[in-house]
Amino acid sequence: MGTPSNRGGPISSETRINDRIRVPEVRLVGPNGEQVGIVRIEDALRLAEEAELDLVEVAPQARPPVCKLMDYGKFKYESAQKARESRRNQQQTVIKEQKLRPKIDPHDYETKKGHVSRFLGQGHKVKVTIMFRGREQSRPELGFRLLERLADDVSEQGFIEAKPKQDGRNMTMVLAPHKTGKGNKTKANAS
Repeated sequence: MGTPSNRGGPISSETRINDRIRVPEVRLVGPNGEQVGIVRIEDALRLAEEAELDLVEVAPQARPPVCKLMDYGKFKYESAQKARESRRNQQQTVIKEQKLRPKIDPHDYETKKGHVSRFLGQGHKVKVTIMFRGREQSRPELGFRLLERLADDVSEQGFIEAKPKQDGRNMTMVLAPHKTGKGNKTKANAS
């Protein structure tokens, strides 16, 4: 136990191919996915060379490691395409914020309501914050009523995801768009 072993070295995420695979034997899979079986590494490399393909380690954790005969350049290209496609399909969640005061002017309220409605129509979540100052803090129901009114006014575009809650001098509520996302303008016009 006194001397450290060479295990636990840095793990490379790079796929090992051809002569970089340093094990005595591998479980070989043919170019069309057929199981060849467990073969010595020298035989696997010879088969790869004869078929003008690369020997690629696809499951290094297995005992023995699983290797496949394939065109490595094509494999790298296809895996990069899959990664790019999966990133494209991920949806970014954006939270926009609108700040209001309890004694907001009716015209200002309409403007802010328009912003919230537009953000929801674009598929974004909206965090609405009511800022209390001075004596307004003793009347949280004013802020609560204002948030309820705003949620009712934009109910066609979105719904309340997080109910209004007091947070120090502020009261916050989160509105989320309906699941149809960007297509809910056509739904609103159809009704």
